[in-house]
Amino acid sequence: MRIVLVGPPGAGKGTQAALLAENLGIPHISTGDLFRANISQGTELGREAQRYMREGNLVPDEITVGMATERMAQPDAEDGFLLDGFPRNIAQARSLDKQLEEAGLALDGVLDLEVPEEEVVRRIAGRRMCRKDSSHIFHAEYSKPAVEDVCDVCGGELYQREDDSEETVRKRLEVYHQETEPIIDYYREQGLVVTLSALGAVPEVTQRALAALRSGDAA
Repeated sequence: MRIVLVGPPGAGKGTQAALLAENLGIPHISTGDLFRANISQGTELGREAQRYMREGNLVPDEITVGMATERMAQPDAEDGFLLDGFPRNIAQARSLDKQLEEAGLALDGVLDLEVPEEEVVRRIAGRRMCRKDSSHIFHAEYSKPAVEDVCDVCGGELYQREDDSEETVRKRLEVYHQETEPIIDYYREQGLVVTLSALGAVPEVTQRALAALRSGDAA
């Protein structure tokens, strides 16, 4: 099964992608992981990407597509994959279609995780990180520490990352609406999209998505 997972920042794509891939027995391919891996391994694509990033420029689509294409060609992805963070725009979506078509393959479905915009802001802007250990994460509403601004685990100071400020979150949403959201209509015209509510407990959302895939609603 070959699936694309889309949704706004804060929809829980990374969490759901990992769980869905495990349930379906296919690799979870994250563009963030691909960038980090290619840069750390010093691949040609990684070096090119790093050059653009150092200059403060966006990495061109062809580099992102190249990384994703190489990953999808690996043996563990022969029977399918779940793409998370790719494609991010129409140009990348068309490139993906072309690559799959040349390989005699096609997508089976596109899962669109839907979350109200104010909930996205609430989820991300309320997040608090521990300065001693970034894996210790709390939330101002959903997972409060026993003592305000103090990590329950190690006693470190809790703080809000600059990327998590409400202003930054709303800017990220604007970029999503302008660049990524159009691919939903692009895939909808192909009859591939199923839109799912990403509200509720993590296991509930996972089961919702699996039910849609197994019933064929995402194809």
